[in-house]
Amino acid sequence: MTKRCYIAGAGDFCDDMLPEKDDFIIAADGGFAALEKHGITPDLVVGDFDSLGYEPAHPNILQSPREKDDTDMMLAVKQGLERGFKAFTINGGLGGRHDQTLANIQILAYLAENGARGTLIGIDECITAVKDGEIEIAPNTAINGIISVISHSDKSEGITLKGLKYTLDNATLSCSYPMGISNEFIGSNAKISVKSGTLIVIYPKQAQVAAKE
Repeated sequence: MTKRCYIAGAGDFCDDMLPEKDDFIIAADGGFAALEKHGITPDLVVGDFDSLGYEPAHPNILQSPREKDDTDMMLAVKQGLERGFKAFTINGGLGGRHDQTLANIQILAYLAENGARGTLIGIDECITAVKDGEIEIAPNTAINGIISVISHSDKSEGITLKGLKYTLDNATLSCSYPMGISNEFIGSNAKISVKSGTLIVIYPKQAQVAAKE
């Protein structure tokens, strides 16, 4: 099985974050055009094609009705989960409509609740979710940059932040009060853990999630 599910969406697409050789690639509606521009053929195409404007010529299409409960991105994510993937990279899931951006952040939480890790790739930043666990992020040596930690759950408890300018030890954050905004890297790896709840973590695109999470 390939190591990662790479999903291309119809939002702002980062041309410097293309799929890797062993990725399973899904185009979600307008993400097909973004991949096509780079000569990349996805393994699967899903959506109602309202963003793309036409049904693409592809041997593996899962077309949905326009009136449906799931967004095209959620359909793509569910296809990846059904195939057993635990690591998801979503390019083209930020920018554009705010409702779609918020929906895609909710999808990160959905992935975390289902034992997977998703990352939204933006032009300058990445967003991921951590549920009842820990993540370690290594800053680029050329920059320090800003990192923000937000509670997606009503309450996220037992939060510990290490390796950042502002640290926390067994703290609680809520979804209605922005306490974790604009923290700073200080040159070392940032360690973020939560005992109970789901955190949304926003960090510079140049930073990297450490291999050990």
